[in-house]
Amino acid sequence: MDFAGSLQSLRGYVHSTRTHIAMQASLDERLWADHPLAMSFMDHIRACNAHDPAAFRPFEVEDTVIGHVLTAFMGRLAAFPDIFQVEDDRVILRPVFRTPEERTKAMRRATLALQKAGVLPPDHGEDYAIVKAWGQPTLFLLDRAHVSAFGLKAFGLHVNGFVRSPEGLKLWIGTRSLDKAVAPGKLDNMVAGGQPAGLTLAQNLLKEAAEEADIPADLAATAIPVGALSYRMGGRLGLKPDTMFLYDLELPADFVPRNTDGEISSFALVPLEEVAERVRSSSDFKFNVNLVIIDFLIRHGYLSPDLEPDYLGLVSGLRRG
Repeated sequence: MDFAGSLQSLRGYVHSTRTHIAMQASLDERLWADHPLAMSFMDHIRACNAHDPAAFRPFEVEDTVIGHVLTAFMGRLAAFPDIFQVEDDRVILRPVFRTPEERTKAMRRATLALQKAGVLPPDHGEDYAIVKAWGQPTLFLLDRAHVSAFGLKAFGLHVNGFVRSPEGLKLWIGTRSLDKAVAPGKLDNMVAGGQPAGLTLAQNLLKEAAEEADIPADLAATAIPVGALSYRMGGRLGLKPDTMFLYDLELPADFVPRNTDGEISSFALVPLEEVAERVRSSSDFKFNVNLVIIDFLIRHGYLSPDLEPDYLGLVSGLRRG
């Protein structure tokens, strides 16, 4: 089928696609509505792992399941029979595309057409390297705006910027700009960002630290890798099986972060006890930032297995993806 034919077929699906998106948007609004004060830390882990497995089918490349697509999305992919082999129970990127470059071009052709048909959102302008697992060779590149539509693994990093004071630990907390596409106005870590293709984590950390908090490179380089967490969350486009690499950065008492890329509107240095209570009793933080802070609370001994009944559930729940 040529491009014009594919586009015509896709338009036939637009109405049902928009219906699905509207229904999922309503679900998202209910999911992220303000929680009652009686909520717990575990509620954030449950929220970040909320999805219906029955709504998804495997997406395969090189005889390996690397993602999952919504059943409603499979019909859109069937409009590209030269790119995707769509079966009742799975979608396969055709093996004729043997190299990362060939797969990237094929996926790009499909996602561009899907954008024109109103099925996928516009490009974000940043490519992710799609892999079977972290550290494995790149299968293809895909704009980050479309990764969840195919349920592909995505990676990022979050930096806990903290200060030691006579009163105890304090965390630098940012407020996301109101024009952010995701979680506008929500609270955030001092530094965070997706992992783009072509950069190491260390390089990305220096880049994000400079852009988001104006942290000098020599200071940012002292950030300590302290682990990773993962989750698997359903959304309007599909599935987000995300992994976030975590860093702790101890900052001098006189350092004040300053945003330079417009993504953070302000910063505040907040006592750890206040941060913990805000996480426990509200949905004020961006959804996945809650998990980062819960991990910080566990590692720094703020949460105790003697006093937190969900302690083991929290420890295991932070790595469900």
